[in-house]
Amino acid sequence: MDGNDKLQWWQTRTFVVVMALLSMVPLLWPDIPPLVDLPGHMGRYRVQVDLQNYPWLLDWYNFQWSLIGNLGVDLLVEIMHPIFGLELSVKLIVLSIPPLIVIGLLWIAREVHGRIPPTALFALPLAYCYPLQFGFVNFMLSMAWALPMFALWLRLARLKKFRLRAIIFVPLSCILWICHTFGWGVLGVLAFSAEMVREHDRIKDQVGARIGPITREGAKRWAMGFVRAGLHCLPLCLPMLLMIAWRNGQHVSGQTGDWFNWQAKISWLTMMLRDRWMAFDIASVAVIGLVIYKAVRDPNFEYSRAVGLSTLFLVAVFVLLPRIVFGSAYADMRLAPFMVAIGVVAIRPKKLVSSRAMTTVAALGLAFVLVRTTATTVSFYIFDQNYDRELKALDHIPVGARLVSFVGKTCNNEWLMSRLEHLPGLALERNAAYTNDQWSMPGAQLLTTKYVAAGHFSHDPSEIVTERQCAREWWRPIDRSLALFPRPAFDYVWLITPPPYHAKYVQDLTPIWRSGDSAVFKVNHVEVAPQAKRSDFPLPPKSKVPLF
Repeated sequence: MDGNDKLQWWQTRTFVVVMALLSMVPLLWPDIPPLVDLPGHMGRYRVQVDLQNYPWLLDWYNFQWSLIGNLGVDLLVEIMHPIFGLELSVKLIVLSIPPLIVIGLLWIAREVHGRIPPTALFALPLAYCYPLQFGFVNFMLSMAWALPMFALWLRLARLKKFRLRAIIFVPLSCILWICHTFGWGVLGVLAFSAEMVREHDRIKDQVGARIGPITREGAKRWAMGFVRAGLHCLPLCLPMLLMIAWRNGQHVSGQTGDWFNWQAKISWLTMMLRDRWMAFDIASVAVIGLVIYKAVRDPNFEYSRAVGLSTLFLVAVFVLLPRIVFGSAYADMRLAPFMVAIGVVAIRPKKLVSSRAMTTVAALGLAFVLVRTTATTVSFYIFDQNYDRELKALDHIPVGARLVSFVGKTCNNEWLMSRLEHLPGLALERNAAYTNDQWSMPGAQLLTTKYVAAGHFSHDPSEIVTERQCAREWWRPIDRSLALFPRPAFDYVWLITPPPYHAKYVQDLTPIWRSGDSAVFKVNHVEVAPQAKRSDFPLPPKSKVPLF
């Protein structure tokens, strides 16, 4: 793009700031960001910061600090909660994620194209991608940092400050790895591919442009570029030692598996903007796909070679990445929106495209951003209303209660996720109560459960209940859960939008609060629960469950 032309309105710093501020709007109203896993994480943060104030938590949970690649929000909460309190600290941290992504994408576009192309605006709604909606906050925070870091990497290369870059990216890469391993890995892929193109072009300039890229000499240039890119990326490699130490630690668990699940991978692409309205969300993904298709087919558009190669590298990683890595599910799903965002950022109109045409594209991109932002704001407001209604139950649950919770879900995996799946975590966060929704995977997180009396109702996913047994899921039918949970281990039962259940399984419980289908029961330890056996609830034959 011609550096002497006057900046257009979408290329100014003011516009970047406005887009960053606009991206925060959906999260301003809810006091708790309505992200699926976040309430569960907030329960862990309460144990982390107040273990000494609620000594009974030691009877239920193990919490031990260790150096793992999944600590971003945990560490920031440790720093911020004495100033802002726990809930506001979490909100401020989550509130920072969308603007950092927006700034990172637009900064990358500025570095690779010289000016921000109007097509880059179509990538901005991916700041509220499905991984954020799911509540993968450490992962999202690491990606929100990785994008500006990549832009800084490109800028320092453009300014030929390679020594300075090497010095500052040693600690930056370690910080990013500690936040979440995935962000560090993506930064490495982006940096390596960009360096490979830059080194190839530098070698080509040295020997002249007379040799075509398909010749043996051209292949040699790419090989040399590959080696030199690896050398330039050495400052990013120190976290490899941290990774080895982490995964070789004692009691570290978590499998890696479900490779080349093509049905899931295709579905992840359609779900990149999954929120509330299926048709609207898929249509929004189609708009982004249309922009990419138009750029490939239209001779008036072209791709940045550096970021274009980055996109191809990310596509390869997406294809090769299994669904489960170190016990963390949806690994490939998390990459999909950022792979596409980088692909969109790589697009630019050619120099001969008229200013009027570019303004039209920018106006369409801005309209797309405004529509998606408005929809997300409305959706989050509705979720917040649901949270407020359900959380009134906590007024009837005393501090330190032993609480078993059951959250209703269907086997169909509807597009609209209730965001209530880990709401019981807020009983731990607000009332220091025991909740059975915490994850318990040694080495993956700092907290594990040790409440032996709870038996099979001690941790996630025992809080999820369905009307019938779902194929290929650990979720229990609600009648099975109500009949079999160990009464002596718990003081209260919290039902959150449960499916229909048989009254005989709660006849020994005293109802103390109800709102719609949701309810809180007190466990009467002196009464005898109805006799039930596991054999009363046989499992159905296994069958394939649709993704949504």
